[in-house]
Amino acid sequence: MELENLTSIAGLIGEPARIKMLWALMDGKAYTATELSIVAGVSPQSASMHLGKMVSADLLKVSNQGRHRYFSYARAEVAYAIEALSNLAPHQKQVIVKVTKDVPFEYCRTCYDHIAGKAGVLINERLIAMDYLVEKDKHYEMTAKGETFFQEFGIDTTSLLKQKRPFARPCLDWSERRPHLAGSLAMRILNKMIAEDWMRKIQDSRTLLITSKGQSNLYDLLGIKI
Repeated sequence: MELENLTSIAGLIGEPARIKMLWALMDGKAYTATELSIVAGVSPQSASMHLGKMVSADLLKVSNQGRHRYFSYARAEVAYAIEALSNLAPHQKQVIVKVTKDVPFEYCRTCYDHIAGKAGVLINERLIAMDYLVEKDKHYEMTAKGETFFQEFGIDTTSLLKQKRPFARPCLDWSERRPHLAGSLAMRILNKMIAEDWMRKIQDSRTLLITSKGQSNLYDLLGIKI
């Protein structure tokens, strides 16, 4: 039965128009069927059919606002699956490109609602190196040091641990091929950094701009030179 379910989901995601829509939703925003039809290169009628199938499969959810219907991921696990699938895509092996600030999308971007790219990987690695998080059974557990650290940083981890959503887990980064941090903790970290103007979202893009304030504070907080 599990294999049959996997086959069904793989068929849904594997259709070209649908995977384009799912990839567009990686920025964490909700879009109308018309907007997603443009992304997928199909007619609005065809897009509605594809979206209906993904809603039925619990991959997407729809919210009504006035005359408009907005589509978004039904759960965070869908975003993790799309990010993981991107790691299977063939990459150019003959050319090695060093990811720097001159490649902003791969350097720092959102992966659904958390920080990805080289910056996201570095933050994740420092949280582990400084013994704030420890990896266990494909997820991260917070240490006593970590609890104090996040509390001082202004994040209420007690409420996050009560949520059904995973608290902290590794998410393999498609550009770095190393994990960045995902889960409710990662979402709260991104929100905190945006609220404090450490990072800024670029309009109509998943790219994140790290401000000079953010660079300074990330170095003081985690010893990261970004």
